[in-house]
Amino acid sequence: MTSTAPRGRQPGRVRWWTYLLLCAATAACLFPLYWMFIVATTDTATATKMPPEIVPGGNFFHLVGLVLETVPFVQSLLNSLVVATAIGVGQAVLCALAGFAFAKLRFRGRNALFVIVVLTMTVPTQLSVIPQYMIMSELGWVDTLQALIVPGLASAFGIFWMRQHISATISDELMQAARIDGASTGQVFWRIAFPIVRPAAFVLGLFGFVTAWNDFLWPFIVLKSPERYTAQIAIKALQNSYDVDLGLAMSGSFLATIPLVVLFVLVGRRMVAGILEGAFKG
Repeated sequence: MTSTAPRGRQPGRVRWWTYLLLCAATAACLFPLYWMFIVATTDTATATKMPPEIVPGGNFFHLVGLVLETVPFVQSLLNSLVVATAIGVGQAVLCALAGFAFAKLRFRGRNALFVIVVLTMTVPTQLSVIPQYMIMSELGWVDTLQALIVPGLASAFGIFWMRQHISATISDELMQAARIDGASTGQVFWRIAFPIVRPAAFVLGLFGFVTAWNDFLWPFIVLKSPERYTAQIAIKALQNSYDVDLGLAMSGSFLATIPLVVLFVLVGRRMVAGILEGAFKG
């Protein structure tokens, strides 16, 4: 049997230009973060001059001190952590429950209801702001963190994601065997289905966490008190109506980005593995 690989090239060997392209792509992705740090160590005049500075300045800790004096930034980071964690965990669990129901349970109107859920993804988020605010006002939740958490505990995309993953990974025969052994629907989900789809639910939870952490529009509308600001609203509060201190704003932005960088370093490999597992099984 003859090999079809070109002569002089080992099978599976990566060429040098592949590494060059990967390094270039990595540099392009990291440059905005590096430029943010450069501006966070200088003033507005230095940040806007041409040619631009490529070496960090020495004002970072001074600007960080100004950030902490101007707004309760540490409390804002904690608020963002609480909101993002609750939404991430909620989406991982609730969307998995809904996806399991749509994928494996038989009930009247299942397909029509799933179509409605999918169609809600076509509705712009801005259209739901007014009715959502009216609901929060009736509940007395304006200027509270639960006004941010409760609307984000489930998403149409998350339900669709988990429904497709459960359909592809959990066979009907496995569920029938569990029911023959006397397992209820809840036991089938928690003891069989959820452990199998846990990587996909983990990835969905991470997506929900990052989305909630970076959300600006809804927190900006519903939050009024500085002690309840999230990180993104605290960054907006660093800018006045007439002038923008780029160094101050970028210092706050850099501080708000650090938790996401740490999160990716800690769970990045598991996140990629969960995405690839869903891609191969779906």
